[in-house]
Amino acid sequence: MTGRRAAVLVNPAAGRGAARRAADEAVRGLSSAGWQTGVVIGKDADDSLAGARECVASGVDVLAVAGGDGMVSIGLQAVAGTDTPLAVIPAGTGNDFARSLGIPRDDTAAAARLIVEGVRRYVDLGRCGDRWFGTVLTSGFDSLVTHRANSMSWPRGRARYNLAILAELAKLRPLPFSLRLDGRTVELDATLVAVGNAPYYGGGMKMCPEADLDSGQLAVTVVEAVGRTELVKVFPRVYKGAHTTHPRVRTYTARTVEIDSPGVFGYADGELVGDLPAQVTCVPRAVAVMTPG
Repeated sequence: MTGRRAAVLVNPAAGRGAARRAADEAVRGLSSAGWQTGVVIGKDADDSLAGARECVASGVDVLAVAGGDGMVSIGLQAVAGTDTPLAVIPAGTGNDFARSLGIPRDDTAAAARLIVEGVRRYVDLGRCGDRWFGTVLTSGFDSLVTHRANSMSWPRGRARYNLAILAELAKLRPLPFSLRLDGRTVELDATLVAVGNAPYYGGGMKMCPEADLDSGQLAVTVVEAVGRTELVKVFPRVYKGAHTTHPRVRTYTARTVEIDSPGVFGYADGELVGDLPAQVTCVPRAVAVMTPG
């Protein structure tokens, strides 16, 4: 497809250099296919986003992201609401957006080929203020875990979150939450509230198993106030999505979710959103992504 153009947004530090290697592999493949390709490496997140937006405005055929969910988040801010599709080359810690889309996470070459050979698929995104997110917005215990995990340089992947969980368990306390789900009000003490556009976060935790990228709805998982011992029993079930059968877990679906809890902050796609209150809305078919056929 001579004359087609792609930009590859890369976090060179992701995966201890794996993202840069993945980007280089993608560029070689694109060049062999006759594509013109540029690589975008920002000095920081804001610079990366500015570069990505410039590429989209210039009319690239695909914006590819080599990295983890943090870089995917930057890519989503650049392409959401446009006709430019996003291609994801997983090379980070969590890779949960790629997991939810069925994009190969252990085969860089196969993921990179989707830039050229993939099928364009339109999926929903969550929107909170001016930020788009693809996976899960978390608040309460899980946002504290994410905050701690993001500050850790070791270990990688799921083990990092497991250690962060143990550290936050020592400070576990119930939090008063107020939720409005399409106008219906729910008030309760809870350990955490997660609002999912997709099922996974935290490196494979299936926190919102009812979430579907094509449903036009958000899936809300609430873990009511529980003690440390009970939470330790429940949490391992999150990886298979089996926690929702526990009597202290509630699930809901809604198009718009308003969430509030004093002194609590939220994370979405592993990135800090800010202090609550927050309003989260599902925007159907907000972004095009390149996925396996």
